[in-house]
Amino acid sequence: MRAGPGAGRLLGQDDLPRALAVCGRDPVASVLATTRLEQAAAVGLNRVGGLLWGYEVDGELLAVCWAGANVVPVVPDPAVREDALDAFAAFGRALGRRCSSVVGDAPSVLGLWDRLAPSWGAVREIRADQPSMVLDHEPSVAADPAVRRSTPEEYPIVLPACVRMFTEEVGYSPVVGSGGAYEARVRSLVREGRSFVRVEDGPAGPRVVFKAELGAVAGGVAQVQGVWVDPERRGERLSEAGMAAVVTATRRDVAGTVSLYANGYNERALAAYRAVGFRQVGTYATVLF
Repeated sequence: MRAGPGAGRLLGQDDLPRALAVCGRDPVASVLATTRLEQAAAVGLNRVGGLLWGYEVDGELLAVCWAGANVVPVVPDPAVREDALDAFAAFGRALGRRCSSVVGDAPSVLGLWDRLAPSWGAVREIRADQPSMVLDHEPSVAADPAVRRSTPEEYPIVLPACVRMFTEEVGYSPVVGSGGAYEARVRSLVREGRSFVRVEDGPAGPRVVFKAELGAVAGGVAQVQGVWVDPERRGERLSEAGMAAVVTATRRDVAGTVSLYANGYNERALAAYRAVGFRQVGTYATVLF
């Protein structure tokens, strides 16, 4: 049943408290958008590098969509989903595609893409089934004592591991030249204590054999991204113990709820996360351009 009639509008700085309240109805599903909105609340919406669309019924804000490098729709109430996505798609068609992905709660992402596909054109890949998982208690396996936060001095070995992970996952290298956006992002995560690594000595010197980052932290949720094990060390259960260490440190220092999402076909990774204690609470989807 559709709730309408409602209307979409471009939101501004004064709308941020209400937009954050919408995201707060499902903190795990909305953490990517909440991260941007909390940044906007701190430094100003105009400085965060994106637009915020809203959907209202009788003056009540019921859904929002962050439109920056990634488009992230947040529609907590299924009763207004169709009308809210119609409104967001109208914004998207008017502006044209400026993002690298549409990502978030699967029904909203896939519904929005159905509306935008005729005008936004071809995609590189649609990942429609990405289990969204959380862990809000102590891990079920022992933490790897060698996994710790990386240091700025280790950036020269952290960056190559991040590039290898990204290339394996997405299919192309994120590095476009020295000092690019990806490199800046990795530096920022290291500097902010959101990069975790296990470093071992190798024939060519120290190397990262396990890594993970807290890619989004907002609304009491920390989302783990970029989990990677060196191919030469896979099959040794480094991911289970490594993730247990990441979860323990994150719940102690950052947020009580740790989340992540993974591709549904990656059963090995999903089994590892379940072994650590993660449980599925929803499904994400990603449209990659």
